Amino acid sequence: GGGWVAGGKQMSSYTFTIVGKQDNPLYEYVHSTKKEDAAQNQQNQFFVHAALDVVDEEMWKNGSMFLKSVDKFNDRVISAYVTASHIKLMLLHDGKSEDAVRSFFTEVHDLYVKVLLNPFCDKDAPIPSPAFDARVRAVAKKWL
Repeated sequence: GGGWVAGGKQMSSYTFTIVGKQDNPLYEYVHSTKKEDAAQNQQNQFFVHAALDVVDEEMWKNGSMFLKSVDKFNDRVISAYVTASHIKLMLLHDGKSEDAVRSFFTEVHDLYVKVLLNPFCDKDAPIPSPAFDARVRAVAKKWL
C-alpha cells in the first residue's frame, strides 16, 4: 500500500479489466509506478478473476451498476461496475475514493458504449482499438 507523493498526487498502481459475459477478458490496462514483475501482474489478474463470482452474486442482490468494493486482497481493493448487458468493469486498486472510482467507471462505460456502436465491433472479442486504450488511460489519469 501507500506510495509516494509527486506534486501532491499519490502515485499508485492498479489493474483495470473489462470482462465479457463469458468471463472472458475484453480489455486490460495495468498501471504501475514501479516495474512490477510479470508474476505480480499475473497474480493481480488472478485476484480480479477470482472476484468475478462475488460480482455475479452482488449484481443480483444489489441491482446497482456500481458495486463499490466487492473484494479485498492484502491491502488492495477490487471495485466493480456491471453494465446493463452484464459486461463487468473491474478495478484492483489500493484504496481510491469511492467517488473517483465511480467517476472512472462511468466515463469508461461511456467510452465502451461508443465502441459497441461500431457495427464491425465483435462484442465478445477483445477491444483492439488504440484510440479506446488512449482514452481509457486519459480517464484513469484524471480519476485514479
